[in-house]
Amino acid sequence: MGQPLDALPIWANYLLTVLVLLAAMEVGYRLTKARQRSQSDKSDAGVGPLVGATLALLAFLLAFVVGFAANISSQRRELVLQEANAIGTTYLRAGYLDEPYRTESKELLREYVDLRLAAVESEQGVAVVTRSEEIHNELWASAEQVAIESPLPTISLYINSLNELIDIHSDRIFYGVDIRVPATILLGLYIVAIFSMILVGIQSGYAEKRNFIALMVLVLILSVVFLLIVDLDRSQEGLMRVPQQALYDIQRQINTSL
Repeated sequence: MGQPLDALPIWANYLLTVLVLLAAMEVGYRLTKARQRSQSDKSDAGVGPLVGATLALLAFLLAFVVGFAANISSQRRELVLQEANAIGTTYLRAGYLDEPYRTESKELLREYVDLRLAAVESEQGVAVVTRSEEIHNELWASAEQVAIESPLPTISLYINSLNELIDIHSDRIFYGVDIRVPATILLGLYIVAIFSMILVGIQSGYAEKRNFIALMVLVLILSVVFLLIVDLDRSQEGLMRVPQQALYDIQRQINTSL
């Protein structure tokens, strides 16, 4: 499920957030100055407590969403390890099969590992997923035939590991593509942040002199938190990518055993 800002790289999202929040703060500041010129209003009329309450609410929402995105990222990392273990177990148990099923299944599993890594390294995700599901069908068809010909307990072990492999594939697709930080939550965060910056700008307009450096630091800090959310939400971009080392290790072990 795509996000409205997915078309922009992560660094562009950061710059956009900085510019939007700075613009919102400037709007609040200029509104205050315009009001002061028209009505000679020098009192902040209790804006300070409102700013404090709004920033506290924004901080709470940001912490909640960061935690949500971090949990998704953690689940994605766990699934990579589970998939690597499932592939390795299925490959080893394929040795229980009689020929030609043994060699065919091991070759398909070797291709499957390459596909799982290609799904991360290339942009041909749909084609890779389609071929992965075709391999599932081929492996399962072979397993059914073997189970009919040789209904042994060892074959049941192979079928169980193959079934787990297929289930984990579905989980990875679910958490990698479908489970994202909802766009409505991101939009709500941006709206709260924009109105918070407007209030900050209004408050700064009542001061004798605006401390622009302090306000800029505030905007940069908030933008970094938004950057963190976007980075966690995109599992294969930015600085916090989901590591695929477990799959690389399985690929190396399978290639070594050939």
